[in-house]
Amino acid sequence: MNIQTRTKLVKDAAYKLGFEYVGIAKAEKMEEEAKHLEEWLNKGMHGKMQYMENHFEKRIDPTKLVEGAKSVVTLMYNYFPEEKQEDTTAPKIAKYAYGKDYHFVIKHKLKTLLQTIEEEIGEVNGRCFVDSAPVLERDWAKRTGVGWIGKNTLLINPKQGSFFFLAELIIDLELEVDGPIKDYCGRCTRCIDACPTEAISSEGYILDGSKCISYFTIELKEALPDEYKGKFEDWMFGCDICQDVCPWNRFSKKHNEPEFDPHTDLLKMKKEDWEEITKDVFQKVFRKSAVKRTKFEGLKRNIDFLKE
Repeated sequence: MNIQTRTKLVKDAAYKLGFEYVGIAKAEKMEEEAKHLEEWLNKGMHGKMQYMENHFEKRIDPTKLVEGAKSVVTLMYNYFPEEKQEDTTAPKIAKYAYGKDYHFVIKHKLKTLLQTIEEEIGEVNGRCFVDSAPVLERDWAKRTGVGWIGKNTLLINPKQGSFFFLAELIIDLELEVDGPIKDYCGRCTRCIDACPTEAISSEGYILDGSKCISYFTIELKEALPDEYKGKFEDWMFGCDICQDVCPWNRFSKKHNEPEFDPHTDLLKMKKEDWEEITKDVFQKVFRKSAVKRTKFEGLKRNIDFLKE
């Protein structure tokens, strides 16, 4: 089987599993990206996310994750919901967390994809990654041309915006590589202007993670800093502000993944329901959700922080 046929087989199998966009890059050490990551870490922009400092070499070199790796396959999976929370005054949850935890949903699809490749091509050494390993997913996505990294530091696809999960398959199979595309942010500064905690630098393209609402509401395990009181704009888990204001997200389309549909109670809950939420309700509504990561106590802390 020649390289073109192999590449087509991999992409077709991914599209069949529901991935919207697939791009391929050569598995090699990321020299330029390594410098940027080091600078970002040295400035302490990762806050209390100590894990970002770990496995530096693995983050910048895919061959340290998969021996003999030749290709990094980037896959994009849409999660944009059709419906929103009904009570506009209620504490808000980032759209990606409406349904079942994406780690499980997408990891299952990636394993199926790897299995299909092995069935059609033969034994392949590879690993699947979904946001839980030392992989610079946005940088790989940028290299493959499935989008560009916007001023809000998120990957933006010119046809469908940024409401996507990114995943990677690192394999020891040589495939045809794709090239990067142009940055279409232009002079737009909507994401920079809209961020209430000024987490995005004034020039864009650098995010101070230690100031991001998503960091505060998900990653930070200690008390929320008083200096940010009144600046969360009702976000209790994650934040979509810089995506909601992005002009490219006018092209977002409803996802086709039933697993990402929210629990029937989630969108109906009113402000008072959230403020009086019990552990039982939390367990019922978020039984298989990514929101479980912050635990009941963490979500309560966030909701209490939003109160006047």
